Amino acid sequence: MPEIRGAIGEPIVVDVGSLDLEANGVAHHEGKVVFVRGALPGERVRAAIVRRKPRFDVAQAFEVLRESHSRVAPRCPHFGVCGGCSMQHLEPRAQLAIKQRALEDQLWHIGRVRPGTVLRPIAGPAWGYRYRARLSVRNVPKKGGVLVGFHEKGSSYVADMRECHVLPGRMSDMLLPLRELVGSLSLRERLPQIEVAIGESPLDRGRGAGPGGDPDAGPAPVATTPGQGGDLLIALVLRVLEPPTDEDRAKLLAFAARERVELWLQPKGPDSIRLLCTRDGAPAAGDAASQLGYRLAEFGVDMPYRPTDFTQVNHRINEVLVSRALRLLDPQPGERIADLFCGLGNFTLPLARRASEVIGIEGSPVLTRRAQENAAVNGLAGRTAFRTANLFELTAEAWSALGRFDRVLIDPPREGALEVAKVLSADPVKPRRIVYVSCNPATLARDAAILVHQGGFALKAAGAVNMFPQTSHVESIAVFEPDPEPRQRCSPAEEEPTQ
Repeated sequence: MPEIRGAIGEPIVVDVGSLDLEANGVAHHEGKVVFVRGALPGERVRAAIVRRKPRFDVAQAFEVLRESHSRVAPRCPHFGVCGGCSMQHLEPRAQLAIKQRALEDQLWHIGRVRPGTVLRPIAGPAWGYRYRARLSVRNVPKKGGVLVGFHEKGSSYVADMRECHVLPGRMSDMLLPLRELVGSLSLRERLPQIEVAIGESPLDRGRGAGPGGDPDAGPAPVATTPGQGGDLLIALVLRVLEPPTDEDRAKLLAFAARERVELWLQPKGPDSIRLLCTRDGAPAAGDAASQLGYRLAEFGVDMPYRPTDFTQVNHRINEVLVSRALRLLDPQPGERIADLFCGLGNFTLPLARRASEVIGIEGSPVLTRRAQENAAVNGLAGRTAFRTANLFELTAEAWSALGRFDRVLIDPPREGALEVAKVLSADPVKPRRIVYVSCNPATLARDAAILVHQGGFALKAAGAVNMFPQTSHVESIAVFEPDPEPRQRCSPAEEEPTQ
């Protein structure tokens, strides 16, 4: 038996029946649930127990005795140690099927709801898609110096990453030069993190072509990920706990010129970032702006952003997601639309091309201001309005004060939109349709239960969105409409799912 860190006791042999939401195999041994890392449904594996809990055990597979037909060789040599990916050993189509099933299971087991229609999943490039990343930095003399990368799986240690296949090629190739750069700086012990933001330059955005096709006609077509050559703009934000020396600055500017990247310094919170130099290594003057951005070509919308602004990790999937969300919401001329948790206006501005008036509501005043700026850049200031409000504490009075909305789009963070669901459910004047874009199937299911069982809505459709290939992360989209014949909520004991 190979040595496995944290192994407890003798190895066990188990048959794996399914995957959990963290992409661990689920098996049973001596009447107890065992979550088996590295095992796939249908496999028989020999595994070592690495953690015992009263109700379950955690194990690590080290030998596959009966292999799944969906198992593939991981592309990355760091897979299994690096915590950035959890599904590289699973064929991409099988990944998507498991995520779709996970969504449906969560909707039923948590919310006791089923969609009237299961939407075809949105899929795209399996590699080189990750346009945002937060890389940890540690100086580890025992491992040869500075490490730059994701954390190891289930650990606070930084993985010894030398390549990364979910990052665009240029960024993957930059990992080792980054290590050398940080190792040469006087502040290497005071630089714990590097934020990566990747976008298209203004020239490349002008060339953009829409995803094309009908997003509901099959796994959605997505343009091939650009930037494996030199056409992407990369911004690196260095979290610095002390100012760089003049010698440090000279090294940073030379690195920026050589690697063609923007360099930013962040001494405090995300809003404290300042551009150090442009991608030609020229020192920034004054309160300089980033050239980062992306284009939603179908709607003629350009979205400039700063490196620490929230944007979707996968720009190609985002293009198709926006297109599908608008088709599903189906705004009509003369209608008034609410975009809740609107961020920079990712959905708000395309909606403004279709509807008479769109109100974007966001909890961050910084993002609200940036959304207003983006509306002005795209000539949509007259058809949009933005409000700063804490939607996690939304009240019926605050909602009523905004006026009546014909349709509502909701795109919350992982916490979901609990108070929004409660307010919409209690409102006697229902919107004609709600489209809910979710990054957490559990909170979507919770909110769906309120909308359906308390609010009288029907879950008309739902489907998975593979925003993060090679990981267990499940994004999704769901459609709700007022139900002309609403059912009372059933308890789990009153109804069981049928196969």
